[in-house]
Amino acid sequence: MTDQPITVHPIAPDTPHARATSVEQAVRDIADVPAVELITTAAVHMLSAAAVKVGLSDAPEAQTDLAEARILITALAGLVTASSPVIGSEHARGLRDGLRAVQLAFREASATPDPPGLGPGEKYTGPVS
Repeated sequence: MTDQPITVHPIAPDTPHARATSVEQAVRDIADVPAVELITTAAVHMLSAAAVKVGLSDAPEAQTDLAEARILITALAGLVTASSPVIGSEHARGLRDGLRAVQLAFREASATPDPPGLGPGEKYTGPVS
């Protein structure tokens, strides 16, 4: 054992002032992040969630939820399609490739696949085959 004193850091009080300070700090932090980074980060999170929901995880039977996957893929397709002209080709290409992969995985996982052009996100991307 050592004779070093134990330092206890007090927990910040949950007061309106403390919450306001925390919000102000979060706003300053977000203000420093470029738009391209925010868009790609949001898209990658959606892509990851969609991949899990279509069964592309290590334990696919535990997480597969095609209804949720459809929502995520459609939202991701809208984001990728709308932002592609402004985020740069290197970012857009990777996101489009990932989107196409989850769209194809969705089609494979579906008991009755949607007709071409009517699958999740195909309204924005066109038919995926």
